Amino acid sequence: MDQVSKRFGDFVAVNGADFTAAAGEFFALLGPSGCGKTTLLRMIAGFDTPTSGTIRLQGTDVSRVPPHRRNVNTVFQHYALFPHLSVWDNVAYGPRSRRGRGKLDKAEIRRRVDELLAVVQLDEFAGRRPGQLSGGQQQRVALARALVNQPGALLLDEPLGALDLKLRQVMQFELKRIQREVGITFIYVTHDQEEALTMSDRIAVMNAGSIEQIGTPAEIYDRPATVFVAGFIGRANLWRARPTGRGSAGRLEISALGSTLWAQAGAGGGAGNDPVTLMVRPERVRVSTPDAVPADGATVAATVTDLTFQGPVLRLSLRAADGSPVIAHVGPEQSLPMLRPGDPVRAGWSAEAALILPGPPGPGSAEPDPPPR
Repeated sequence: MDQVSKRFGDFVAVNGADFTAAAGEFFALLGPSGCGKTTLLRMIAGFDTPTSGTIRLQGTDVSRVPPHRRNVNTVFQHYALFPHLSVWDNVAYGPRSRRGRGKLDKAEIRRRVDELLAVVQLDEFAGRRPGQLSGGQQQRVALARALVNQPGALLLDEPLGALDLKLRQVMQFELKRIQREVGITFIYVTHDQEEALTMSDRIAVMNAGSIEQIGTPAEIYDRPATVFVAGFIGRANLWRARPTGRGSAGRLEISALGSTLWAQAGAGGGAGNDPVTLMVRPERVRVSTPDAVPADGATVAATVTDLTFQGPVLRLSLRAADGSPVIAHVGPEQSLPMLRPGDPVRAGWSAEAALILPGPPGPGSAEPDPPPR
């Protein structure tokens, strides 16, 4: 995809999208509603035509090629299975519909259908109709039907959105397993960060029509390029800061939370003296008693404002001395005395856990919880 844009009148839905999804890669388009990810997928599928730029599939320019002549298939949130046909016949519908030079003989159709039903683990349900299946099973039928014609890429538009939480989590691993077994490129649209992090080889994070960052799940989570990416992916403490000096190994001295701290310089963060954002993930925050000072890293005085038990972690809402909110996810490995709202503590983290991002936290960034009323 080379500098692809899409306009609807004066509205820019996609602005200069530029990326390549490798053969056999699970590539996710992630972003909030209205960011342009579905429009981008529709242009790859051929349902929308780019205003400018070039779309290539397996090296061929298909920017103006109609959908039925592109070697891709699409799976939507609503599977549109034929209720009167069996699972086997639903999957076989595509190859049976081929005409001319692409027509397949019955033996090849049976081989492909049987093979795909085994991959999606539905060979024992081949004779059932869609109404006799669970939501997750119906979704796997839709996948098999889309894959049976061996497309160059499979496009998936929020296919798990209609499933309940538990089933959605199970299907995330099933989708990745199926993708690895068939070896076809998957381009997956979602607004769910967990889905993207769980399944993807790489993620393109979109915001307001533009791609803000492309990287592996670990890169996107640990080294976000912008304040938006840091806030949109998982939870993040995002604090206004100002660089005050430089140290060794890429460290910056900054003023934040009423203290002088050290942090790692991110992409474009801390190049001058302009306000920047200090990011620390809640699970990297260590909470200790007021008199305990960590041997290494930053530490700030804070007060407990709220405690929430969340199973694997205890979520602590704190207030730093300058009034800034601090969120800490405390695991069982941190032995703490019984805490209550109003108790004084110290919050600390290593310099490697703190990242400087360009620009201050702005409207729409996922800052920590607001102060209590």
